[in-house]
Amino acid sequence: MQLNKDEPRKRLRPEIPHINSAAATNPAEQFQNETLRPILKLQNGLLVEVFHHYFKKRKNVFYDLSKSKKERYIQQALQKDLKFRNFLIGLISGHFTVEEWNRYRLLENELSRRVTAMLIKRMQDQLVG
Repeated sequence: MQLNKDEPRKRLRPEIPHINSAAATNPAEQFQNETLRPILKLQNGLLVEVFHHYFKKRKNVFYDLSKSKKERYIQQALQKDLKFRNFLIGLISGHFTVEEWNRYRLLENELSRRVTAMLIKRMQDQLVG
């Protein structure tokens, strides 16, 4: 019964055809492929804007950095600024269904680490150039 209520939320998520969730070797990887990647793709525009706002609040120093320093800046923002990282994880987890939230809680540390790593890579690819 819960699945029907959550179906519209899941239908919003873009499909990622090159990911084979069935080939996942463990529950964390399966959750990453089935849930986290589509949500990150869905929320991409918002995530980029949130990062630009983060940079602006810190006097726009990001924009004057070299490519390697920009990459490091993004990485450190997500690894050291716990408030910012938790805010971003909240933007992602707010799109979970109840079932997904219950699965996430079982592997919270591992999945939070994976979300952080995916955010770092995604934002470095898009904001450093």
